[in-house]
Amino acid sequence: MTRSIRRKILFLFVILIGTVLLAITRGSVNLTLTELLLHENRPILYLRLARILMASLAGSGLAVSGVALQAVLRNSLAEPYILGTSSGAGLGAILAIIIGISSAYLPVVAFLGAILTTILVYSMASQGNKVGVQSLILSGVIISIALSAIIVFLVSMSSNEALHGMMWWLWGNLQVYDIRLLFIVAFIVILGIIAIFILAQDLNAISIGEEEAIHLGINTETTKKILFFITAMITASLVSICGIIGFVGLIVPHMMRLLVGPNHRVLIPATCLASAIFMIMCDMFSRTILSPLEIPIGVITALIGAPLFIILLKKKQRIK
Repeated sequence: MTRSIRRKILFLFVILIGTVLLAITRGSVNLTLTELLLHENRPILYLRLARILMASLAGSGLAVSGVALQAVLRNSLAEPYILGTSSGAGLGAILAIIIGISSAYLPVVAFLGAILTTILVYSMASQGNKVGVQSLILSGVIISIALSAIIVFLVSMSSNEALHGMMWWLWGNLQVYDIRLLFIVAFIVILGIIAIFILAQDLNAISIGEEEAIHLGINTETTKKILFFITAMITASLVSICGIIGFVGLIVPHMMRLLVGPNHRVLIPATCLASAIFMIMCDMFSRTILSPLEIPIGVITALIGAPLFIILLKKKQRIK
């Protein structure tokens, strides 16, 4: 790692610390750190810290999954929801509400829906012991569209207010309702990110080309299966607790490649820091911009992410 890249990573870390401190003190009620440490304000401090942790996990998990999928699929437009994970989780949650399953088990049902959808997409794309990249992308898009259509149909046909409220969940929500569930998701996401980082050198080789990776002694099919499983687990766990949050897994990896380069041993840590900053800022905007109303965070990430992605795309086209 060169001195320039070290400085950039350190700069991102400093920005993250500043963003966390800002997010702690900003909300529907603005309080200083000293005021938050008072006994009567401790519950507010704990709630904000939980949201900051949730935002950091969601951002890091989705963005690092995006990095891995873009390398494995060798497609710069690949992102964590490309395997239909989000649609599967959404359909599972809505069916759970229709059946009358307790809201406490909603994340579990959403997680199962996401995993089952990923297995279906993978089965459709597999050809013997191999998984075709184009077939996987196409299968994911088809399944995602089909499940999204079913979700819209169920929501439109229902008079259940709780079901219509699911549209909020489908656009993302970082409110922490169960701290134990947050810790379970944190364990899955952190373990997944560590596993992807361990495979960073394999990602470097595969992103160049599968033939080159095979010549380097890498079992590309096994590596791809492992990474598909890890990214599916990360995405499913995050979608099950905070809903669908778009553009994070697409835009942040692109920005970090421009900043630190394509080496995944550097790109993955940089992406973790940058995506945490991005998500914490977006969550702060969602809570404060129309306070006391809260905007679904997926709306904020889309409004910020879409223009940024267009700018980066145009810049990349000019470079070519």
